[in-house]
Amino acid sequence: MATTAVKARNEKRKRLVEKYAEKRAALKEAGDFEALQKLPRNSAANRVRNRCVLTGRGRGVYRKYGLCRNQFRQLALEGKIPGIRKSSW
Repeated sequence: MATTAVKARNEKRKRLVEKYAEKRAALKEAGDFEALQKLPRNSAANRVRNRCVLTGRGRGVYRKYGLCRNQFRQLALEGKIPGIRKSSW
């Protein structure tokens, strides 16, 4: 379980990426890399971490479901994810 501060930091980064997306794209298109460097570091999209929506875990997260592997398995076994069931052959 990630701490509240780690989750909040990631949410702040998401907001900054959204805020500066157009400006960042325009500066890249113009080739103005000096102005691009002056933007906040956390406004770069690659600094946002893909985290589990339930626990905040940063590793082993399935993008399609937004869940880490542990929570995915638990919810799948409980039958709470539609269309997913344990395979057997």
